[in-house]
Amino acid sequence: MKTATAYIRVSTEGQVTDGVSLDAQRAKIEAWCLVNDVQMGQVFIDAGISGKRADNRPQLQAALDTVCNDGGVLVVYSLSRLARSTKDTIAISERLDKAGADLVSLSEKLDTTSAAGKMVFRMMAVLAEFERDQVSERTCSAMAHKKSKGERVGEIPFGYDLAADGVTLVENADQLRAIELIHSLKEKGYSLRAIAEALDTAGVTTKKGAKTWNHKSVSNILSRSKAA
Repeated sequence: MKTATAYIRVSTEGQVTDGVSLDAQRAKIEAWCLVNDVQMGQVFIDAGISGKRADNRPQLQAALDTVCNDGGVLVVYSLSRLARSTKDTIAISERLDKAGADLVSLSEKLDTTSAAGKMVFRMMAVLAEFERDQVSERTCSAMAHKKSKGERVGEIPFGYDLAADGVTLVENADQLRAIELIHSLKEKGYSLRAIAEALDTAGVTTKKGAKTWNHKSVSNILSRSKAA
């Protein structure tokens, strides 16, 4: 009888979008073991850790070590719990294959004990990353479009206020003059701390209304102007 090594993971984002808690993932894996007459072995849990990288999840590495040593099967609720990139997913698959171990992903009904399962696994990993890349591209395009129309993207930058429509940015004359002062002092060779002190002396308030500036705030404004 093969032994199943369970790996489960949630991040804050994962719990919100998937609604699959640690307990729910474990219960589904235990049910799979019971139905398939597989002995339930150790359970490894990474809680509150992003799946973007495999090498910074200690419990995943421990789970892989365990299943590779006993030649059993690594069972996960879904591929998204295992890895977020094709590179990591394929690397994990190849490591398991070399050790004579298998991988089962319940959501995708994936089982690499068969040649067909291995092929489907690789195809699904590539398609999953392709979908994430598309979402990222659409998000970047939408943000660029909003910025070109003078609409809010993220936090309201120093020099602008939010219009009554809650979307459009309108210039703040006082803050724009402060930006001009910052650039003028920088061109004259003032340090970031000296510029912050000059703003304090001139009575210029920060975006949040504070009367004291720091060098980081000054640096952010200079960097934003270069990127614009």
